[in-house]
Amino acid sequence: MKQFKLSVLGAIEDDIKDGLLHTLVEGFIVTLIILNTIAVILELLIGSSIYFDIFETSSIIIFTIEYILRIWTSDIIYPSKNKFISIMRFILSPMGLVDLFSILPFYASRIFFGVDARIIRVLRLMRLLRLLKLTRHLESIKLLKTVIQKKKYELFVTVFIVFLFLIISSTLMYEIEHDAQPDKFPNVLSAFWWSIATLTTIGYGDVYPVTSMGRLISAIISLVGIGFIALPTGIISSGFIDEFRNTGKDEKEKDEKEKYSYCPHCGKKLNH
Repeated sequence: MKQFKLSVLGAIEDDIKDGLLHTLVEGFIVTLIILNTIAVILELLIGSSIYFDIFETSSIIIFTIEYILRIWTSDIIYPSKNKFISIMRFILSPMGLVDLFSILPFYASRIFFGVDARIIRVLRLMRLLRLLKLTRHLESIKLLKTVIQKKKYELFVTVFIVFLFLIISSTLMYEIEHDAQPDKFPNVLSAFWWSIATLTTIGYGDVYPVTSMGRLISAIISLVGIGFIALPTGIISSGFIDEFRNTGKDEKEKDEKEKYSYCPHCGKKLNH
């Protein structure tokens, strides 16, 4: 039974590959996720159809089976003396939550049938969360996830500094512009919206300063915003460069090791 469970896990889990079966299952799941996303978009454009309902139900059956199999094999990924603890560790893990919320809207819309149509529409739109399941299968998304995890401290510091700057700038702008434009800057929250639009250099134009001091601060924030917005991009780019360099180094070391694993004269494998 344990060997069978390992085979099942190898078929559905990317970190425990199981040859051709894993490749086929992974390709099928990835294709199904993409088709589900296309179906959601088409349904928004042309409206509901029985064909969409049939495809949705079929997809839910497959995703539910996958979720149940992951729960069943959770004690291998999350070993524990208590099976229940292993199950809960999987369910509460980031990817476990993604799997859960990928199927939950379908069952919720059936359970709460007859409630406000707006709630049902929100639940149906939540099907787009299935795109997050791709993070388990696509190498490019895994690489991005790895970079963010390794650079999380630098990114946190950057975000924290930006947040402080937004608080300071919005407070200053409220104090300066409130008397001149009480309808545009009625409170700090409205000024906070202006700060976000200005710091990100978007500038919607719905709210803007009219006083000389307000315009001066706005110009400073716009210039500073260019640097602040570039910081996370630079941090992530640096992380990508480091990962590519490490990958190239590992492949080079592997090639060197394989090169000297055999005798150059007789071809016999050497024991290191």
